[in-house]
Order: sequence, then C-alpha cells, then structure tokens
Amino acid sequence: MNPFDNILVYLDGSEGSINALMYSIMISKKTGAELHAVYVVNTKALNDLVKSNIFAPWERESYLKDLKEDAKRHIKHAVKLSLKKEVQINAFEMEGSPHIEVADYIRKNSIDLLVMGSINEIKSRREELLGENDRLLRTAGCAVLTVRDDDDIIWDKFEEL
Repeated sequence: MNPFDNILVYLDGSEGSINALMYSIMISKKTGAELHAVYVVNTKALNDLVKSNIFAPWERESYLKDLKEDAKRHIKHAVKLSLKKEVQINAFEMEGSPHIEVADYIRKNSIDLLVMGSINEIKSRREELLGENDRLLRTAGCAVLTVRDDDDIIWDKFEEL
C-alpha cells in the first residue's frame, strides 16, 4: 500500500520550489504516486500592486507577460527533471490567487500530499508575489511537506535516484 496516490508540487520560481520539485520526483519514483505540478501566476497580487500605485496600469501587462514566461520556463523545467528520472508529471500553469487555485486543484484531483518550498518571511508588499507559501500551508486540504533549502543534500539524493 502506497502512502500517497497523488502528489502536487507547487512551483513559484524560487530555488526552494525547485528543491521541492526534486523531492516530489523522488517520492513519486519511490511510491509510484502520480505527480502533478502547478505554477500559479499571481494575478491577484499583481492587481493589488496596481491598485496601490506600486505599479502603473501600463506596467501591469509587461510584468504579467514576464510572469507568464517565467511560469512556462519553470513548467518546462519540471517536465524535463521528472522525465530525466522516468517519472510522468502533469504540469500546469494557472492564473489567480495561488492559495485559492492550489486548494481548488487539490480538491478536484484528489491530491493527498502537497510539496512546497520553505516558508520565507514577507518583508514588503512586493514580496507578496512570492509570499503565498504561508497561506498554502495553512489552507491546503491535504498533508503538506515543506522542503528545506539544502541544495547540496537534495541534489545529491536526486542524482543518486
């Protein structure tokens, strides 16, 4: 009996989320669980930044385009890493408020483990674009595994797989 049937890794573009990706690939490979990955372009925070006059409205579209390109690049990297270890992955880019989109994905896809990077302290309003991890941790409808930023240890274990 496998402890997990469906694993979701949340990608946010940080090094921590790449570590979480590698860790989730290792767990999926060892348990046979189906692996999912999502990258949510945080349009809610972006809209809030425009409303707060931190970004001008005309900057929004340019910044959104950059965020979408980042999302595509990270999804492509997730697929490449998982296939390197012969693990199938269902990887998706979404838009909205990350904790809401991820919770919805968890519910709709019977996810029983969410894997994510470590929680970082939010120091400014702008950092809210990456500050969704705390909300995800508190609102996920399944078990949550946070992966520390020990790059060397995770890379070594990943390469051994």
